[in-house]
Amino acid sequence: MSDPLTFDNASARFGLPFLYSGQAQKEFYVNEAFAIADALMHCTIEGTATTPPTAPVDGQNWSIGTGATGDWASHVGQIACRQSGNWLYVTPSDGMRVFDRSTGCSRLYSSGWKIPSSISAPTGGSTVDSEARSAVSQLITTLRLAGILP
Repeated sequence: MSDPLTFDNASARFGLPFLYSGQAQKEFYVNEAFAIADALMHCTIEGTATTPPTAPVDGQNWSIGTGATGDWASHVGQIACRQSGNWLYVTPSDGMRVFDRSTGCSRLYSSGWKIPSSISAPTGGSTVDSEARSAVSQLITTLRLAGILP
């Protein structure tokens, strides 16, 4: 007979709390797990900030920048999720994508946030190849529409 499965007290990727048989006040753990899952599902951040907003709105998420103060002081690099009037903090993991409302672009986390930079459309040159220039311009436009480039 195989050994029974044993679990840590939280999930490995995002720290969602697990329940144990006979655990008191299970609703607190379940609600916390639901709140974190809600914040991370198709995650959108308002932007990066170092101070919490003065009038935060439930459902908003923020990336916490270097030099954070106030409630965020010890959570640099995490995502602050406003849920039920409280801040929940999540440490991003590799492969996580978020949509940044402040830039209109997606970010990828891979040992740090990978933020796309803007690309200029081709101009000039000694030989003008209008078909190539048109194709590159269309690619840039498509990447911007997809939220990959600003």
